[in-house]
Amino acid sequence: MNRRVLKLAGPSILANITVPLVGMVDLAIAGRLGDAASIGGIAIATMLFDLLYWNMGFLRVGTGGYAAQAYGRRDFRDAFRILVQAIGTALLSAMFIWIIQLAYLETAFLIVECTPQVETLAREYFFIRIWAAPATLSLFVFKGWFIGMQNTISPMVIDVTVNVLNLILSIFFGIGMNMGIPGIALGTLLAQYTGLAVALILIFAYYRKLFHYINLKASLKIKEMKNFFVLNGNLFLRSTSLLLVYSGFTSIAARYGDDLLAVSTIMMKLMLLYSYFVDGFAYAGEAIVGRFVGARDIFSLKKAIRILFIWTFVIAFISTILYAFAGEPVFRLMTNNPEVLAAAKSYLPWLLIVPLLSCIAFILDGIFIGATASVAIRNTMLLSAASFFISYYALEGMFALQALFAAYMVHLVVRTVMMSLLLKREVLAKAEKR
Repeated sequence: MNRRVLKLAGPSILANITVPLVGMVDLAIAGRLGDAASIGGIAIATMLFDLLYWNMGFLRVGTGGYAAQAYGRRDFRDAFRILVQAIGTALLSAMFIWIIQLAYLETAFLIVECTPQVETLAREYFFIRIWAAPATLSLFVFKGWFIGMQNTISPMVIDVTVNVLNLILSIFFGIGMNMGIPGIALGTLLAQYTGLAVALILIFAYYRKLFHYINLKASLKIKEMKNFFVLNGNLFLRSTSLLLVYSGFTSIAARYGDDLLAVSTIMMKLMLLYSYFVDGFAYAGEAIVGRFVGARDIFSLKKAIRILFIWTFVIAFISTILYAFAGEPVFRLMTNNPEVLAAAKSYLPWLLIVPLLSCIAFILDGIFIGATASVAIRNTMLLSAASFFISYYALEGMFALQALFAAYMVHLVVRTVMMSLLLKREVLAKAEKR
């Protein structure tokens, strides 16, 4: 079982390592293009895309969980039905995003508080990267489906291709061609469509012998699509709640000025850096839990969950040590702005707290997704998002921006407690023989 978990987690970890590196490179490029406003522009623009795309996170999450259970039942017809429905939903959603892009951006800047310079840079980035919407949303689907089919090699190939190419192109256009922020956006756009091409090649290479199970007409019937949306509705609310926390973090930080917005943006990148290792095991959890739930194998399910927890605690412990020694040096790699560096000193201790407070919540998220325990996931995230905002506004008067970091930790604790209490009923019970 340990080998099985590592076989699934390993490629995901390798792929995930490239994700924060690209985000950090984008920030590093912005940080060396000029003043703190460049970092703020990337932060706000990224948040705007999170508002659009994270709500569609069910395309990966739901597709992966349902495909894993279909795989456990050896029902490939159902697995391809899910793929077709998810791709259709992704393309329709992308078209809708294109239609509303201008209205969305104008509305967003009525709500988001930032300086005029940051807003101008964010707009430049947004109007280029928005054209990658079909590729971005389709990649959500393909990566989720591959994971559900117990194939984490393909998502690794896709992610490494997209992220490494994004890194290279962003540096080339942003600095080499002296395009600045628009160059970073163009690099992302081209990388996304390259990733989509790679995904199509991989699905043909691995699964062309199973293509006879595909039935477009049957999969896209109104009744079938209705069931798909009902099943994913709770996961949509989960994504929305999660998005509220992270976008709320950025928008609240923007109220404190460009320097503290830059500090908060870099700190969030660093706080999530270790999570990309845990997420590798969370993705393995999605695949393996879904498989054993679909096969009604309670013994293997319990064993897999135990191993997943062991690896999660190991990663959290090692990450805390690394943050203690390398947190400040890595922060300095992200920016050379003296005001930002000076302001960051009092916030760095949060890096030592976040691994131990968040690791259980992150791995349980993958376990619950694999079991398609969508109601429990929804309720947990709604409550934890509420706790984030309540905690911030309760502490703001005494601790200012420090209250924002404290509120983030509170929401992690709420997620951990809620899902731990629901684990037996919402996950283990689904694998029992009926």
